[in-house]
Amino acid sequence: MFLGIDVGTSALKALVLDVDGSIIGSETVPYPLATPQPGWVESNPQAWWEAAGIAVPGAAGQHAPEIAAIGLCGQMHGVVLSDDAGQALRPAILWADSRTRRQLDAYGELSAALRRKLANPVATGMAGPTLLWLRDNERQHYRQAHWALQPKDWLRLRLTHEAATEPSDASGTLLYDLTTDYWAKDVLDELDLRLDLLAPIRESVEICGVLTASAAAHLGVRPNLPVVGGAADTAAAALAGGLLDPGPVQLSIGTGAQAVAPRDRLAIDPTARTHLYRAAAPDRWYAMAAMQNAGIALEWVRTTLGATWEEVYAEAFAVPPGAEGLVFLPYLTGERTPYFDPLARGAWVGLRLSHSRGHLLRAALEGVAFAVRQGLEALLATGVPATELRLAGGGSFDPRWRQLLADVLEQQLLATATTAASALGAALLAGVGFGAWPDAQRVAALAAPAELVANPGSAADAYQDSYLRYRQLYLPIAAALS
Repeated sequence: MFLGIDVGTSALKALVLDVDGSIIGSETVPYPLATPQPGWVESNPQAWWEAAGIAVPGAAGQHAPEIAAIGLCGQMHGVVLSDDAGQALRPAILWADSRTRRQLDAYGELSAALRRKLANPVATGMAGPTLLWLRDNERQHYRQAHWALQPKDWLRLRLTHEAATEPSDASGTLLYDLTTDYWAKDVLDELDLRLDLLAPIRESVEICGVLTASAAAHLGVRPNLPVVGGAADTAAAALAGGLLDPGPVQLSIGTGAQAVAPRDRLAIDPTARTHLYRAAAPDRWYAMAAMQNAGIALEWVRTTLGATWEEVYAEAFAVPPGAEGLVFLPYLTGERTPYFDPLARGAWVGLRLSHSRGHLLRAALEGVAFAVRQGLEALLATGVPATELRLAGGGSFDPRWRQLLADVLEQQLLATATTAASALGAALLAGVGFGAWPDAQRVAALAAPAELVANPGSAADAYQDSYLRYRQLYLPIAAALS
């Protein structure tokens, strides 16, 4: 059996997979985000460690002694400064953080040739700008650090006492040369950043260390289990869904939202509105539209309005499509695709006395769906093939929400079977590394076919005017509130 661990933004998920591909058990343990200053988003890595000690025994149950290998995946872009043993020197700075606006100027001063090697638009919350901020503002931590790691790679260091990363996470740092598949040493030199902070790069299925006795006791499994490189959460979810070759587009809705299109060649978006990262297999990439504000915005709305999730869906879907003229802009943490604007701000626009809490909730759901549509349109405009649209991620399983998405996107939606696609992908990579399957391509081919879950309905036409208003509102609101 194989264990997959997903270090998410707001929760850690563990999943145990049998050699025949059956999911034996899964467990999710949440932890809080911290916003110590406006625009800052941090998390305590020790909370991830403690969550792993709860989630893994919960997922494995009586099968813990049968686990043969471990795979890791996790949220992208974040930075954990740590010592050589994996003790974090400060809270992790996460992908949704926007404190690095000034540091983006350093990237703007790079030559066009250097920027092209990175193959990605420059954005706050990515590891390169974050390291610049740490160098400029927390020099003692920066000098003291032995490693600057992505979240799942920090967990592996704690589990094995070995530092490593792999291409799918490394390619999302703005410090990685996608044309040579290695750290962009010339970019690091130009930015005056430490190369020695970055972990050695291994392949996603490569064994990067073995589980120490103390870590095994913490997880409730046998010591000396091999731990493979794993993947970024989006790359792991794509593998679990069978997406390594061009054709289907996968839509993941969690804390943020991502639309992912597999590529079999290095194809950089000339408009700089979408990303290009390495996949969890050699000679494969994926293009991605990344929207920062999905579940993170809906959770803020829910808690601010004092509603349970049951009340959110009940009250929101008692309101007609279009929320009777109310529009929600979900840009609570700035936005990436298509604007790449850390100063973008959220708002409800069009409020009247007749509007109720249900209208606010309905508009919030629609606003997130509009953001997804706008990101998907930007992705398709790059020329990627799109034979079908698949849903993945725990935030996309309520049938009413799926129907709203199908109506707004005006497309059929198919869905994968698990709410933990990323953790499943991590477990599959562990199985390949152990030798249960020959390679990632074979694993992707084994994925169960996605099932149709929603067709565009009669409400699709009702969203056209609201979506046009939504697109028109961004610039006036951003200019007024920046």
